[in-house]
Amino acid sequence: MTNTLHRYGDAESFRDDYVVFAICSRGKNDEESVPKLRRFLEMALPFQPVNLGDARHGGALRPSKSVNPMSHWKRDMQPDFQAVIDGLDTPTTAAAVFDNRAAAEDFVKSVKAADLGLSVNISTSIEGAEQCCHEADICRHSVGYSLGFEGKTGHLPNEDVLQLSTMCGHGMVSSSFAKKMVDWVKEGRRTPEEAVTYLSRFCSCGVFNPSRAKRILEDARKRTR
Repeated sequence: MTNTLHRYGDAESFRDDYVVFAICSRGKNDEESVPKLRRFLEMALPFQPVNLGDARHGGALRPSKSVNPMSHWKRDMQPDFQAVIDGLDTPTTAAAVFDNRAAAEDFVKSVKAADLGLSVNISTSIEGAEQCCHEADICRHSVGYSLGFEGKTGHLPNEDVLQLSTMCGHGMVSSSFAKKMVDWVKEGRRTPEEAVTYLSRFCSCGVFNPSRAKRILEDARKRTR
């Protein structure tokens, strides 16, 4: 079970969204797990992840207390993957995010071969996860489905906003902020690349997918032309 299960969108919308997690179980295999979790993240680097996450400290782009309003125009927007690896200092959930299935498949193969003794799950469409397992010759242990939103859905944000805000399973990317970024991109006040870096910093566990977010923002901008 993972909070990324509730990312909004149909199966096709996850064609560029693959999240691979590693986690230990408290009291079972958490002793000496920190080096293994770091190794898991290090192993992801050759496969060009778009984000790495440590559920205690965040992702490859993080907020800072030492900035001012002018920082938006000169702030470093390059993800720091090594900082995520080096900063993982306690048993937690480690995640690697990819924007293509081939990379996710190859990474899962590598993780299987390493046999780190950690629980691993894949969050994407059912078909995408099945394919990753098949390519790595893994028999799927279980599957989780999200049934979507029920009730009076008329007051929900629009599809673009939902797809962006639900990419942080902890709800740290607010729908109001996501809507603001969509509007700013449509108005030409920010590029999709800039807006994505703003959104990514708020995801507290680092599973926000900047590639998928950029695509969503670009599609929203095209529809306004």
